[in-house]
Amino acid sequence: MNTQPYLQLKLALELFKKPPRSLSKTETTRLAEVVRHQRKIEAAILASPEAMHVVVSEATLAARLSEVRKRYPTRNEFLDDMRQHGLSEQVLETALTRDLRIEAVLERVAAQIPDVSEVDAEIYYRLHPQSFTRPETRRIRHILITFDTPTQKQDAHTLLASLRAAIKTPEDFAAAALKHSQCPTALEGGVIGAVKPRQLFPELDAPAFALAEGELSAPLETPVGLHLLMCETIYPESTLSFDEAKARVIDHLTEQRRQGEQQRWIKGVLKG
Repeated sequence: MNTQPYLQLKLALELFKKPPRSLSKTETTRLAEVVRHQRKIEAAILASPEAMHVVVSEATLAARLSEVRKRYPTRNEFLDDMRQHGLSEQVLETALTRDLRIEAVLERVAAQIPDVSEVDAEIYYRLHPQSFTRPETRRIRHILITFDTPTQKQDAHTLLASLRAAIKTPEDFAAAALKHSQCPTALEGGVIGAVKPRQLFPELDAPAFALAEGELSAPLETPVGLHLLMCETIYPESTLSFDEAKARVIDHLTEQRRQGEQQRWIKGVLKG
């Protein structure tokens, strides 16, 4: 049974985030190359000794089919979409069974790797300290006033300047945000949240990270309007201890080893 339409659809969505019929000529050419290469790899995997005794259970296939069907509000929409991509339910079942067999073979291959030890994890932790450093973050509140004319801009600037002079506490700021801010965060007292550098508009970023705890900015302009910022809390840069990071490191190294072993094995079956 020809499962190529399924593979084309799957790879087009992975590579280009759109179905084959929406691809440009250049993208279509690239997709054809990837499909040919992928079919070669899949054929080598399924012809390997490791694949000989792999069987996909009906329950496993049913679960995977259910995942696909749940993406559609109705069965008719599911069937219509399948037809548009040159697929039928039978072709889809065959293709998903093939996918599941390949996944099972690769899982067998990956299962052969040795466990990552605590010593392995600590060596990685010591060699990559930058990976375990949390940058400084700040809990920021803001009030946004939009404008369309120079007069409105001046009025907004005057209002924010008067609020800046009057606000003394986060509670004051929350009340002012609820009353005046034209951002949806007004309902949360103007809280943007705990932000890291370069998460805000460029016009707000440097001023926000120059504020002392509890300090308010001058009115600041961005493409969406004028803002008043308050730095409510500063969370200093910190480094995770090895004990805090250990589980994450072990998971990371395990996945690295699994992928490395699978890639090594695939190269071997392709040569064979």
